[in-house]
Amino acid sequence: MAPAAVASNGNHAATNGHHFVAAPDINDDPDRVKFAYWVPNVSGGLVISKIPQRTHWDYESNVRYAQTAENVGFEFALTQIRFMAGYGAENQHESVSFSQALLHNTKKLNVIAAILPGPWNPAVAAKQVASIDHYTNGRISINVVSGWFKAEFTSIGQWWLEHAERYRRSREFIECIKGIWTSDKFTYRGDFYQFHDYPLSPKPLNLPGRPHPLIFQGGNSIDARENGAHVSDYYFMNGNTLEGFQEQIADVRERARKLGREHEIRFAVNGFAIVRETEAEAIQVLQEIQGKADADAVAAFSNAVKQAGSSTGNKTGMWADSKFEDLVQYNDGFKTKLIGTKEQVADRILLLKSLGIDIVLLAFLHYEEEVEEFGKQVLPLVRKLEKEGRGKNAEEEIKRTGDVYRSRKRKAED
Repeated sequence: MAPAAVASNGNHAATNGHHFVAAPDINDDPDRVKFAYWVPNVSGGLVISKIPQRTHWDYESNVRYAQTAENVGFEFALTQIRFMAGYGAENQHESVSFSQALLHNTKKLNVIAAILPGPWNPAVAAKQVASIDHYTNGRISINVVSGWFKAEFTSIGQWWLEHAERYRRSREFIECIKGIWTSDKFTYRGDFYQFHDYPLSPKPLNLPGRPHPLIFQGGNSIDARENGAHVSDYYFMNGNTLEGFQEQIADVRERARKLGREHEIRFAVNGFAIVRETEAEAIQVLQEIQGKADADAVAAFSNAVKQAGSSTGNKTGMWADSKFEDLVQYNDGFKTKLIGTKEQVADRILLLKSLGIDIVLLAFLHYEEEVEEFGKQVLPLVRKLEKEGRGKNAEEEIKRTGDVYRSRKRKAED
């Protein structure tokens, strides 16, 4: 393993086993829930809708969003990977280079670059990210995406694998990239990748509590959960019901426990935030987004993702239970129910935290103002309630606001 490296500017000191930046008076609690946002480096915004969106995909706008986000307390940003147009996204900036551009324009933000096995080889990704890690003092992470867009593979001459094989390749990919980052000479003999005494130099920074850049990975299927338990630092989840969140987190934790990794896997969830003065106003915005959905694009997206997941053994792949109105937001973000007043949204975030979720990944309709508004209205309220002891007791948080997430509300008991 590479010798430990110390961040020169002091911005990346570890806290209680974590390496996150602590913004004074905002992010100084080591047990806080953390906030991330989807980077709109793909055109069309974060909903498949014809509703006007004050969200732009160009470089200059995204630099502004990133600087605003870190100033109001966001700690992560996630860039998207697309190799071709589709489903309302006509233009796409490449994720790793875009992540580097944002990192060079910020001081504290950790940017998670989406990487797709197949188009990327682990050696190329490991080299790219290790270099960026040095340029940015340890602020790069990766999200390994197994893929759902068949044409995205076949159009560039890549094999389209069935669901289980895509996730098996992702497992090998993560094993390889971690091995390259942490071994003096890496050897690996897999079905998809082979390495023979490969020496990467320089390796990523070895920071306290972070021997290599964080590795995120998501999905709902058994294959995805197995990958999370075996090799990932963070397991991303789509929006879900209360019961769905509880089952998924418990299942991945149990799989990790059997491998001795129960303290190494953490959880992140996708959510679409609509915060307004009243709940009625927020719901009206949601209804307008869904009512103005690009029906053809949503239907095509639905067909693509359900084909991609149709080979899962237990039919629990991502989007397996998604309805048309859910699919208007790419990762079931409406299901996370962050739609209402700032108080309602804060309560629901603390419920998610109490269930074991460490990072809430957010998308917005109007990035031009809503990233900042969320950071000024909701985030400080969450921090205030955390200081009062909220977000620690799942039973209490479920009593307070859990019904909004239930797959069916329980009848009142006499």
